[in-house]
Amino acid sequence: MPVTQVSGSTMYHEERGSGTPIVFLHGNPGSSHLWRNVLPAVDLPARLLAPDLIGMGRSGKPDLPYRFADHARYLDAWVDALDLREVVLVGHDWGGALAFDWAARHPERVRGVAFLETIVRPMSWADLGDGPRSRAEAMRGPQGEDLVLDRNVFLESAFTGGVLTPVSEEDLRIYRAPYPTRESRRPLLEWARSLPLDGQPADVTERVQRYGRWLAGSDRVPKLLLTFDSSPTLLVTEAVAAWCAANIAALDIRHCGPAGHHAPEDRPEAIAAAITAWARRHALVGER
Repeated sequence: MPVTQVSGSTMYHEERGSGTPIVFLHGNPGSSHLWRNVLPAVDLPARLLAPDLIGMGRSGKPDLPYRFADHARYLDAWVDALDLREVVLVGHDWGGALAFDWAARHPERVRGVAFLETIVRPMSWADLGDGPRSRAEAMRGPQGEDLVLDRNVFLESAFTGGVLTPVSEEDLRIYRAPYPTRESRRPLLEWARSLPLDGQPADVTERVQRYGRWLAGSDRVPKLLLTFDSSPTLLVTEAVAAWCAANIAALDIRHCGPAGHHAPEDRPEAIAAAITAWARRHALVGER
């Protein structure tokens, strides 16, 4: 599969098909492997691309802080290197935030945005339940280094506690493979510490506020929110979905059934079917 030279490093991506580019962006602590069962089920005349974010999956591991801005910069370079235009974006978790951010900064190059289990607005500590609040506090404090870098707890629990369908040992091996050492796990810790809570981190909060204005005002760009139920790990709850319906322009909402936070592991066919139907309904693939 293709490896692209970007900004002194490399970015790997999975690819299939041809036509309008649809870019699938994963979150933390995943990789393009998250989309392995979604891409084959998307029934569109489109070029489907799923990159590994910088420092993650099979992409390069340059010496970076791995802040949101670093990921955005490398994503920009990757999209430009492939000369992708008229792009449809699909984002999960931090991949959704990066999709919103890219679209807000490149409105002339985006056709549509689909998203699931991602960050649609700045959050507050009060928004978090007891369990998520405790985890966020641990990640942001000194204990985060031990949990993520030393004991690898974040990665080991993500695809067991964050799914309803057990992930096979072979797939878990693929998810684990990019992070064999303490230093290789730094992107995971930085993402875990980046959730915008009560204005902190300020740089991420500013990014979310900026793309929030684009989401509210871009009424000519179709958007699709995929929702799920039956799991306490969900980021997009019924209340968040209702907020999206009231505050995001040109939004369709499609419920895809029971899933955990890493929903492409649980509901790949339903996700692919919803994206296919939405893209066809809005004529997002093919010539304009």
